[in-house]
Amino acid sequence: MSVSLYYSAGRALPLTGAETAAVGAVLAARGSSFPFQDEEGLHLYDGGGEPDEVLDGSTRMPADPGRLLPVIVHVLDSVTALRRALPGARWRVHLDDLDVPWDEEDGYALPGMRDTDSGF
Repeated sequence: MSVSLYYSAGRALPLTGAETAAVGAVLAARGSSFPFQDEEGLHLYDGGGEPDEVLDGSTRMPADPGRLLPVIVHVLDSVTALRRALPGARWRVHLDDLDVPWDEEDGYALPGMRDTDSGF
């Protein structure tokens, strides 16, 4: 059975040129530091989402338990960087049916998986 992390941002105004460039920079930086090149990393869809949705995507989680935690941590850190690049957007991040909470200081993390808890 496959588990995926889904992320989306919405607002009435489309992305500005500067925001589009910032999203591209996040994708490039986070893609180059992804821990497993043979696993799916941060993946944004090409439009066609909900009305007022300016960004959406998903990442399929690895089946290998030894890779799961590093991938979740990396992708949530990437989504945190995207959220900070798009101020004023309404975000929804969830691992299948489990909403991932936002923390202003630490960003996105699953409960009990903050850097100090997980060793990452």
